[in-house]
Amino acid sequence: MKAVMTNKVKKTSNSTESNPWPFGRKNYILFAVALVVIVAGFIALGQGSMTLAPILLVFGYCVMIPWAILSKGKKESEESSDGSELD
Repeated sequence: MKAVMTNKVKKTSNSTESNPWPFGRKNYILFAVALVVIVAGFIALGQGSMTLAPILLVFGYCVMIPWAILSKGKKESEESSDGSELD
């Protein structure tokens, strides 16, 4: 009789600790706001605005996008220890 061998493959869990996402929810919200500001700048540019359009575009590209990339949320350890240190 032939022995049937079964291959057991360990499934790795996709936990946030082993493979964290590069950006959090706050980052994606800031990216969305930056996109809205940039689109509003291009719409203003298309309508002939020579003051509002450059302000919106510079603010969107030079302030909002870097802020969205560089901002970090609170770490889990900081969030859990905030309430306990008030004693």
